[in-house]
Amino acid sequence: QVQLVESGGGLVQPGGSLRLSCAASGSFNSIYVMGWYRQAPGKQRDLVASITSDGATIYADSVKGRFTISGDNAKNTVYLQTNSLKPEDTAVYYCNLIIRARVYWGQGTQVTVSS
Repeated sequence: QVQLVESGGGLVQPGGSLRLSCAASGSFNSIYVMGWYRQAPGKQRDLVASITSDGATIYADSVKGRFTISGDNAKNTVYLQTNSLKPEDTAVYYCNLIIRARVYWGQGTQVTVSS
């Protein structure tokens, strides 16, 4: 059973930065996709960014140029560097893993951008 453990959320002022981490248990010898989604109160959960095991990335238009996703295959860990944060980035951020046609979710980490 795969488990995803997120860390790095918190309260930050507008314009600030946070680095989110997601560590996946187990070893993977298949192609996989890891990503970050976010869900604000009363809204649907949307993709923020994703990265494949061979390094291909996708970003939501709203975060392009501000957020960077990266991965460490040796550690089964994915990072989301968030810069120039805005109040509208406030949400619970969830880590996601898709491997061998199965989907796994982390428990979520709160990011609050407020002065």
